[in-house]
Parts: sequence; structure tokens; C-alpha cells
Amino acid sequence: MNYLFTLVFIITVQLSIAQTQYLDSIFSEVSITTHTYYTHKTDSLQLDYYRADTIQKNVPLIVYVHGGGFSGGQRNSKNIVDFATRLAQYGYAVASVSYKLTMKGIGFGCDTKTPKKIAAINSASHDVNIAIKYILDHNATFNIDPNKVIIAGGSAGAEAVLNMAYTYQDDTLPADFKYAGVISLAGAVTSIDNIKHDTAIPTQLFHGTGDILVPYGIAPHHYCDSNNKGHLLLYGSDPIAKRLKGLGTPYYFYTIIGGTHSWAELPMVRCFDEVIDFLYHDIINPKFVRHTERTINKL
Repeated sequence: MNYLFTLVFIITVQLSIAQTQYLDSIFSEVSITTHTYYTHKTDSLQLDYYRADTIQKNVPLIVYVHGGGFSGGQRNSKNIVDFATRLAQYGYAVASVSYKLTMKGIGFGCDTKTPKKIAAINSASHDVNIAIKYILDHNATFNIDPNKVIIAGGSAGAEAVLNMAYTYQDDTLPADFKYAGVISLAGAVTSIDNIKHDTAIPTQLFHGTGDILVPYGIAPHHYCDSNNKGHLLLYGSDPIAKRLKGLGTPYYFYTIIGGTHSWAELPMVRCFDEVIDFLYHDIINPKFVRHTERTINKL
């Protein structure tokens, strides 16, 4: 019996040792704390911070930005809470961020003037940068690795983080700061001209070819007619991936044939392993430059 107990104990220890932080789920208890990162007159913006209780210092941070057309959405919807909790169990820190909903009561469709749309995307990008700065300024509390900040989002949130990575610029963050990577769930940018050798970062893209709100290819936002007030040409995941491939930058492009805009949330549930694969092999522990492309049929 003693021999059997010893053997079982050794096997258990070996299995535990074989697990790799950021690649395997190794933490069970996750704490969620809420922080107010911005206050001005009547405005107050908060973030929810997820972190495993027994984790060490200086871990990668994933900043998640919710969708909702810049007029709605919540940082603590069930899918986001579940997604952030699972990421924290793998050893990542996660901040799910609220931002000013500048299109609330206005909408984000073809009747909303194009400059207002661009201003809304930039406003959200600015708010998220303020949240990141707050975390960096209070890193004694958050204990994240400033060189491993990954931005992620779905729908409007994906437009915001791609905008932050490749279009928008402000002086909120230090001049030498650079995002470590970006994850887009059904997002697009207004231009790919700024995706260059010195600006390109590891990028993961999920997009359905049947998305009628945010184009998979190059098309107007919401497919508005050229004479609509809200006509805004966007570059979706396909042209972004092609650009990154040409630059030799790591990317992970996941195409859903016939997939709708529902894929602005579905990857959090159905493609968690793919997210972990990208995070670990393209950002945390890259061995070589990967150009990963997967195509599936609509489920």
C-alpha cells in the first residue's frame, strides 16, 4: 500500500509539473476587483480586474473591450466574465473595461454621420488607453508585465482595439509603450496604411464572411450606400491578414464561411483554445513567426 501511495503521488506531481502557465489551466481560484480608472464631473469609468489568487507578479495583461455599437454593451456580460475568468485560470491578468458610450441615443447606422462614427471609435480608444495608463501607474497593485499588454475586443470593441493598434494615436501612454498583441472578434479599421514593419504586432482575427455589419473584406460599415450620411469604408479581417502576411508579422486568421456578426462574441466560447494558442505561441513564447489561417463552415 505504501508503494502504491508513493507511485500515485509521484505520478500526480509529474502531471502537475508538466503543466505550463499560459498554456494550461493551472489556477482554480480567481479574484475579481472593480476599479474606477476615470472620474470627471458626472462621468465615471470602471474596469473589472481578474487575477488568479496564487499567481506571481509581472504577468501578461489582456485588456478586453466590449461591443455594442458605442451606444450600449457591458464590460461584465456573462460571456466576458466567463472568458476573463478562464484566461485568469491560465495565469493571465485580465481587465474588462468600460468606456464612454458616445453614440447612446444616436445609433451607429447609416444615418449617423461619418465624422461622428470616427469620433466614437477614437473616444473609446482614448478611454481604453486611459485605463491602461491607470493600471501602469498603479502597478504595485496590479503587478502586470508592462511589456506584455494585449488588447482585445468584439464588434465595436474590436474596432476600438484595432484602431488603437493601427490607426489612432494619442499621448496618453508613454512614448516607448507598445501593445504586445491584439485580438479582434469581427472588427475592422478605417485604413491599413499604418500597418507597417515598425507598427505591426501579433494579431488574431476572427470574422464571418456573412457579416453584414462589419465587413470581412473591404466594404462600407453596415454596407451603407455611398450617398448615406454614415458611409464609412472599412478594411476587415481579410485585408488586415493579407497586409500582415506581406510584412512577415505573426497573425492568426480564423474565417467562418457564412458566419454572421454573432462571431463578435462566439470565439470567447467556441474558440478559447485558439485564443490560448495564439497568446502563447505568438506572444508569450514565440519560437518562430507563424502565419496561421483556419477556415471553417458556419456551425
